[in-house]
Amino acid sequence: MKRLTLILIATLTTLTASAQLYHAGEELEYRVSYKAKYFPNTEIGAVEVKTAEVDFEGAKHLRVIGVGRTLPTYRWFFNMEDTYTIHIDPATMRTVHFRSDIKEGSYTFESTYRYDWERMEAATRWSSRKRPFKEMTLPLTEQSMDAISLFFNMRTAEAEAFNKGEYGTLEMLLEDTVRRIHYRYLGREVKKIRNQGKFRALKFECQLGTTEGYSFTDGTVFTLWISDDRNKIPLSIESPVRIGSIQAYIYDFRGLKYPLESLIK
Repeated sequence: MKRLTLILIATLTTLTASAQLYHAGEELEYRVSYKAKYFPNTEIGAVEVKTAEVDFEGAKHLRVIGVGRTLPTYRWFFNMEDTYTIHIDPATMRTVHFRSDIKEGSYTFESTYRYDWERMEAATRWSSRKRPFKEMTLPLTEQSMDAISLFFNMRTAEAEAFNKGEYGTLEMLLEDTVRRIHYRYLGREVKKIRNQGKFRALKFECQLGTTEGYSFTDGTVFTLWISDDRNKIPLSIESPVRIGSIQAYIYDFRGLKYPLESLIK
């Protein structure tokens, strides 16, 4: 649950460095499920991503909040609620501030990033289990982003911008380091989504790595489907685990900027 929430919130749309599609009023809701050979497909968690216009530090900003939590039925077994928040300058569409607040059983973790795009650096600050905060300044590139910013990163890209089998790399800031996300485009596909129907989708294979060298035969590998329309909604993500597999899929959506033309009636 924890790994798929991180992947879903952090890397669902990490596929190009084009401008982000932030739209105040948009709400996306996902369900997270687990299945194994002798274990039926069972919903165990939920993820919500909401965008709004707010006042932040004396000026208008766009705010995106992503929350991943265990469903009530399973909180006795593993109680998790992870919250990620970013504020975006509407003039530049760049993220200026990031915050995470993670609660997983007895474990807690807090972090903030403050971006300085003129100097191309980010001041990071983090603490786990209520210990004293640690701080570090990390260099930025045009491909460097936090978890939530990556969620929106490719949503203005056209399918024609991708070449089938083409590889690419982006970077995700995590406390005192940078994690690299590698991807390749696999082409168009009709994807059936539980309780929603069939969608025309763009399919990608992705890997969360730590070095420039990587292989799709090891590490955290997952498959991603994105709606083949102007909204570019992440529809589904699947990842194998040691026993079985985990999946997140779109459960509800409100306030989209464009009609959902990828849905096949």
